[in-house]
Amino acid sequence: MPVTTSNLLPPELMAQLQRLELVTRKVFRGRMKGERRSKRKGQSVEFADFRNYVPGDDLRRLDWNLYARLDKLILKLFLEEEDLHFFTLIDDSLSMGFGDPSKLEYAKQLAAALGFVGLVRSDRVVIERIGQSLRERGPVLRGRKSVWRMLEWLDGVQPADDAPTLAEGVRRFCLRNSGQGVVVLISDLMDKEGYEAAIRYLVARRVDVYVIQVLSREEIDPDIQGDLRLVDCEDGDFAEVTASAPLLKRYKQTLDAFTSGAQQFCAKRGVAYLLADNQTPVADLMSGYMRSRGLVR
Repeated sequence: MPVTTSNLLPPELMAQLQRLELVTRKVFRGRMKGERRSKRKGQSVEFADFRNYVPGDDLRRLDWNLYARLDKLILKLFLEEEDLHFFTLIDDSLSMGFGDPSKLEYAKQLAAALGFVGLVRSDRVVIERIGQSLRERGPVLRGRKSVWRMLEWLDGVQPADDAPTLAEGVRRFCLRNSGQGVVVLISDLMDKEGYEAAIRYLVARRVDVYVIQVLSREEIDPDIQGDLRLVDCEDGDFAEVTASAPLLKRYKQTLDAFTSGAQQFCAKRGVAYLLADNQTPVADLMSGYMRSRGLVR
């Protein structure tokens, strides 16, 4: 039964997102006409400029009125509108199930918001998750009519206990999707094998890459004390600790080093990086941080 309402995209959020538009820092040739002003000249109805005719040009674009006055062959140039290929890749590993709301739930709402902006502008939107097999594809969406299909798919995404490493999940994504455009990876980047290889895979694709690292408020500012047994939700590894003030200070220093390292790693490779916590309203993230980072306008 199709989804008719979803907590991921309440009406008030949709109303705020209507005015936004996805942006790419690179120029790609779209497959279909969209609502985006291209830097290339094309065949739309909005006039852009003139230029002299050269052999091989489309004769239908000649300005015959100018020819009658100037005895010169002049072409009319028009602004071309193009679609944007927009990919969102969600980390659905078990660590993303932590927090209230969970990091995964926050990532899904963020993916829904970005996808909605793309669909409203007739962009080609693809949403996938890290845990997909090589042959399993996410929905390919276009137009407002696809909003509920997108939400239905996102509502079904849950933490996967068999999710591969981040690098393997991104590698599979790259093999499944060969198109150019914008790729947004939403992940906590918490993988014992590291996040570096995953980001390198995306950079090698020559796409416009954005990494949104989502952490829970409990991870950023843990409220714990006393003797604790900490268990890794993904592999069952554990550690027994005493949560003292010096330990919490050292933990926060380590976390700061981790997020700063991710930001620097991305910056050196031309990847836009954003750190978000699960308590920041998605509407604020979209209209504030993402606008300043250049993903939306």
